[in-house]
Amino acid sequence: MEDSMKQNPEAMEAFISKIFTNISSLKSAYIQLQTAHTPYDPEKIQVADKLIISELKNLSELKHFYRENNPKPVSVSPQDSHLAVEIQEQQSLLRTYEVMVKKFQSEIQNKDSEIRQLQQQIEEANQKRVKLEKNLKLRGLSMKESEGSGEANGFFPADLTPELFVSAVESAFKAIHDFSKPLINMMKAAGWDLDAAADSIEPNVVYAKRAHKKYAFESHICQRMFSGFQVENFSINLDNLTVNKESFFHQYLALREMDPLDVLGQNPDSVFGKFCRSKYPVVVHPKMETSFFGNLDQRNYVIGGGHPRTPFYQAFLKLAKSIWLLHRLACSFDPNVKIFQVKRGSEYSEVYMASVVNNLIMDETDEKPQVGLMVMPGFWIDSIVIRSRVYLSGMKVNE
Repeated sequence: MEDSMKQNPEAMEAFISKIFTNISSLKSAYIQLQTAHTPYDPEKIQVADKLIISELKNLSELKHFYRENNPKPVSVSPQDSHLAVEIQEQQSLLRTYEVMVKKFQSEIQNKDSEIRQLQQQIEEANQKRVKLEKNLKLRGLSMKESEGSGEANGFFPADLTPELFVSAVESAFKAIHDFSKPLINMMKAAGWDLDAAADSIEPNVVYAKRAHKKYAFESHICQRMFSGFQVENFSINLDNLTVNKESFFHQYLALREMDPLDVLGQNPDSVFGKFCRSKYPVVVHPKMETSFFGNLDQRNYVIGGGHPRTPFYQAFLKLAKSIWLLHRLACSFDPNVKIFQVKRGSEYSEVYMASVVNNLIMDETDEKPQVGLMVMPGFWIDSIVIRSRVYLSGMKVNE
């Protein structure tokens, strides 16, 4: 080695520098491997492991290069000594490759296991998809299928029950109440005389509290929205389109979980779109719109076939959706659910009516309370009665 350094000291110095650099890199890779174990990170471990193997191979190549260019004189045959070194070197490499092969085999087994798991998940997902597609096809969740005549396949889901209809009635009643709030607030902001407006809807009603006059506006909304409810086409021109009971329920399912504005965006001229277009002008009087917005642009836009994305119209669409869903359900039953309304002045009957105000003080006389407003109609499902919601005139409330 001294002779080699004397002959070419610069080359030997560069060679030794490579060895030191290689050892430093090997040490760094080993530190990375240790770090990747805490916390355990499979990807970092794999990167560090590959780096260590690479540095070991580089070190082996440097060793092999040195022995080839600087053979050590020995007393035995040079060929035998060189051969022994080569054998030892190859055995060392062979052990390294054996470790790598075992590791790769383990990785292959893990990947095979992951592939089998993914294949099983795909198979399960496909089975669920086929089942879902079958259910969707049977229920007719396509808007086109739901509004068409549909094929009579005799399929009715088990959840078409009176309880489902009762829930829809409650949702519709809440929707009427919810829409009346912004309507009244906008009337207040526009300077309306709410007392006079309530009296114009139903005069001579004796309210227990001034705040109860809100029921007059709810009654107004109810009367307009439920007009035509008793007929299957809901007083909408369907262009001779006939539907069966399954199609009614399909339409209910199709719209139940959807945003009404999204539905109308896809098909503004759908049956539901025509329903909204027919109800908005009768619920919101032109004088209201003029006082609210200063013009009739929104009204004219709706009448012309559009569905604006204004907050007020979106609030109306929530109301329209709830009434529409209730009508679709009513026509899904065989026979149809019957609607009944209570006229003003009717005697109060707990069998067919429920007061919208609690804690009423009943008069000690024999005279029965009289209906001042009907806030929500009632319904018959076979022999089941869903009571109408009424406001009783001239009653007192226990504070």
